[in-house]
Amino acid sequence: MNHANEHFMAAALKEARAATAQDEVPVGAVIVADGEIIGRGSNRPISTSDPTAHAEIVALRAAASRLKSYRMPDATMYVTLEPCVMCVGAIISARIRAVVYGARDEKAGALGSVFDIGRDGRLNHRIEVYSGLMAEECASLLSDFFAARRER
Repeated sequence: MNHANEHFMAAALKEARAATAQDEVPVGAVIVADGEIIGRGSNRPISTSDPTAHAEIVALRAAASRLKSYRMPDATMYVTLEPCVMCVGAIISARIRAVVYGARDEKAGALGSVFDIGRDGRLNHRIEVYSGLMAEECASLLSDFFAARRER
């Protein structure tokens, strides 16, 4: 992975930290096209009472609004945690070209851990998937968050 990828994952980590500040599970995402961030998102299901307000969905909505299009075939999503089934479905619908994620989600991950929906070939769109970018930092943000919650 190159420096640009780390720059964009750092932006996703910033979004994840913003979620933590709102007492949301710290997941952040950014969508990049032509070297520019076109959508940002942090987890918001608790604060918005919206079970679909995962970081990836929030970022997709922001990017679609900016582009005035729900299709983003030249875009890459950077997300701190491997996306779930719902989010991969939305990523496929948006025709995102690639997803780069940090930490694996062994309980709900849908891009390699539990499922591999974006690459299994049964759907009408395939996603390039790159995992493990800044994985330790992404994973520790989550583990620190849940450790702090258990102490309450």
